[in-house]
Amino acid sequence: MWSARYWRDLAERAIASTAAGALTAIGGDTLNVWDADYTMISGVAAGAGLIAVLKGLAAKTIGDRESAALSRDRAR
Repeated sequence: MWSARYWRDLAERAIASTAAGALTAIGGDTLNVWDADYTMISGVAAGAGLIAVLKGLAAKTIGDRESAALSRDRAR
């Protein structure tokens, strides 16, 4: 759990999920930067990132112990 490879993998997943959460909160409409609800966007993004981290920690007990993935594939 404490390997650098695992934490890099987990960080990448959390950052990607945080960005995806922010884009989901913004929606498909044109973003008006003056009227955007940045509190809501930040909350959704932070929640998505937290879920990614929790999933990565849970995956540690299921899949490859050096990865944050749920996959049991240990091929490198």
